[in-house]
Amino acid sequence: MSILGKIFTWWDGATVGTLLNSWRHGRQVGEDALGNRYFMSRDGKRRWVLYKGSNDASRVPPEWHGWLHRTLDALPTDALPAPRAWEREPTPNLTGSLGAYRPAGALERGGRRAAATGDYEAWRPGAE
Repeated sequence: MSILGKIFTWWDGATVGTLLNSWRHGRQVGEDALGNRYFMSRDGKRRWVLYKGSNDASRVPPEWHGWLHRTLDALPTDALPAPRAWEREPTPNLTGSLGAYRPAGALERGGRRAAATGDYEAWRPGAE
């Protein structure tokens, strides 16, 4: 991305201002498996994330989400037990993509839904 893109866009990575703020006022405390980097202000009052790639909050793993929102005081690498064998990796938010959930009546799946079963009676004004 060009330098102008870095200055004025926030939706595809950190802006120059955020990068400078991270460098000047914060210290990196960790990194997750996706490459997102986590920072804390030097006085310990603020916490933030610099995403690797697009800015999508669903790409923050649950343990780091807990740290960012102060559910955990210690870093997730120090405070949490090792993942269990039955735990699955978190999935990204697929809304708006080809992998999004589309129920049977959705327009993207042909727009055909099951016929009404007749278990209700439509309301008509004045008919009581």
